Amino acid sequence: METRFLHDIEVSAVGMGCMAFSHGYGKIPPESYSIEAIRGAYEHGCTLFDTAEVYGPDLSPLHLGHNERIVGKALAGVRGEVAIATKMMPGGGLGRDVYRTLRKHLEGSLSRLRTDYVDLYYIHRSGGLDIEEAAGAMGRLISEGLIRGWGLSQVDVDVVDRAQRVMPLSAIQNIYSMVERDSEDAVIPYCVEHNIGFVPFSPIASGLLSGKITTKTKFERRDDVRNWVPQLRRENIAGNQPIIDLLARYADLKGCTSAQISLAWMLHKWQNVVPIPGSKNKERIVENLDAAYVELSDDEFASLEGTLNECTVYGHRGLGGF
Repeated sequence: METRFLHDIEVSAVGMGCMAFSHGYGKIPPESYSIEAIRGAYEHGCTLFDTAEVYGPDLSPLHLGHNERIVGKALAGVRGEVAIATKMMPGGGLGRDVYRTLRKHLEGSLSRLRTDYVDLYYIHRSGGLDIEEAAGAMGRLISEGLIRGWGLSQVDVDVVDRAQRVMPLSAIQNIYSMVERDSEDAVIPYCVEHNIGFVPFSPIASGLLSGKITTKTKFERRDDVRNWVPQLRRENIAGNQPIIDLLARYADLKGCTSAQISLAWMLHKWQNVVPIPGSKNKERIVENLDAAYVELSDDEFASLEGTLNECTVYGHRGLGGF
């Protein structure tokens, strides 16, 4: 698989969001299945695996680190061949000693991940945070060899710029897809200019862009974020049908799936983008990774982009969304 760089961290062009094995998509699979799925992704060429300390059933504090433990077990035997990204949640802030607080969170993640360093350490949302002080603390963690690079998640360009001026960022992880394009206005161009990787989460819009979700689809009632995603309300699924039809036409043209076209679109558009689609299904994981092999010509991309720009998007999560 083609590789790309998150600043100076080399990773596969498509990564893997591991959250679904612990939270967000209803009943979680057995741990053994999750480990097999992660290892299968690695064997298929994936070298970027994304998790977070908070990912656990119902996001309950009782399950803190649930996902990190799964990722750690799955990748223990190939640690030197993969990049692991995890996130800490600052809550109302990091307290008076920002470095000590960050390090405490990081040490917990390192233990659960069965490693002595993390390739990419994110602050997951930054509300109420002294970002300059946090950036300085991250620089200290880098100098100590505990992390290779750092990033921010769900932030606007002003926060990115303030952080970058103190300690260069490796990556920004924001929501981004064909139906969530806010980051195109300023964040992604800023990242391109400053050699910062951009890591889209929910790049298939929680499954909407796969074409498999219809107005009759019912989601699981417990711990399934799809019940709250604006684009997945029945009226918005119907409203977004022209985008789904557009993807289906290109998928038929290229002999691939709609989800793969949606990923190929962003890979063609931005050389610093590394999407991390998430799934708890082994077959879907492989399908998503294979989007790296779907090539759009410049003419195909221009036509797709032009038609997409004419479509109205119904439902919007935005940077403030979950």
